[in-house]
Amino acid sequence: MEVPLIDLVRQYRTLQGEIDEAIRRVVESGRFIGGPEVEALEEEVARYVGVRYAIGVASGTDALWLSLMALGVGPEDEVITTPFTFAATAEAIALLGARPVFVDVDPQTYCIDPGRIEEAITPRTKAIVPVHLFGQPVDWEPIEEIAKRYGLFMIEDGAQAIGAEYRGRKACSLGHVGCLSFFPTKNLGAYGDGGMVTTDDPEMADRIKVLRVHGAGEKYAHKVLGTNSRLDAIQAAVLRAKLPHTDRWNARRREIAALYDELLREVDWVVTPYVRPGCLHVYHQYSVRVPDRDRVRERLAEVGVATAVHYPIPLHLQGAFRYLGYKEGNFPVAEKVSREVLSLPIFPELTDEEVRYVAKRLMEASGV
Repeated sequence: MEVPLIDLVRQYRTLQGEIDEAIRRVVESGRFIGGPEVEALEEEVARYVGVRYAIGVASGTDALWLSLMALGVGPEDEVITTPFTFAATAEAIALLGARPVFVDVDPQTYCIDPGRIEEAITPRTKAIVPVHLFGQPVDWEPIEEIAKRYGLFMIEDGAQAIGAEYRGRKACSLGHVGCLSFFPTKNLGAYGDGGMVTTDDPEMADRIKVLRVHGAGEKYAHKVLGTNSRLDAIQAAVLRAKLPHTDRWNARRREIAALYDELLREVDWVVTPYVRPGCLHVYHQYSVRVPDRDRVRERLAEVGVATAVHYPIPLHLQGAFRYLGYKEGNFPVAEKVSREVLSLPIFPELTDEEVRYVAKRLMEASGV
């Protein structure tokens, strides 16, 4: 049996009529950038997340970058975040001339450890960017309390967590701003790049709208320096067709995760994902930890099971961030997790039979 990590064609086939009609509607309209499809999606995502405003942008990376820019983050500022995430989180900070300041992660959730944040704050700290990693919200309230005490902005990196909840509130409704990614493999994915900024602050929403169109409040009247970061109408139409299915798809991901949990419960060398009480996990990834990870991964590939490593090198050890001066040993939890983490196949159309096959083959692939 061959089991892919994700199969976007399976999903398309379940919605082919809706997707084809959505794309046809845009093509026949002749409106390919912005317009009614994007505006409708913004309203629908805002309602889904539970915020007043959602602003479509070109990617999840741009959502982070523009949010930081709109909050005035720049040279001489420091922004606290996690070293165990995709590079875009810290990249967006660094591209504005600010300094990413890393804090180690919680050994159970792999999200930023709230207990280590305060010691990283300096007079230059301007914001905290917690990442809802793999589809699980960070432990929000203690981070929020620290941010309020020090007067810091909170920017949610919710690229992997649409639909996830922290104590009944959806990810990307918790901070000053939230950042979503619609990369095709996300739980709600476009057929290309796309992203969105969410907020309850009307001034913030207006700033993002200006920044995404070259700093123009109206055509050819450029108030500030901005960029070209517009969500195109075809992607918006595809996302509108998919959005109503998001909760059902996320529920299926939780069913798959529960089955993996059950099948792997007695395997003492496999660490399955931990779910923090009060959190609704949406399992963008089902990431286990195993000893001798690379050998296990090779053995799984030999029997047709695709896997991925999210992420093999923590950010403080990446060449791009060498200038920050961190070294191996600075963040031991993130480093240990990066050596052991392994993402198994998970997507809504995955069958129980395939899940059982993956679990069986994993048990046979012990690297111990």
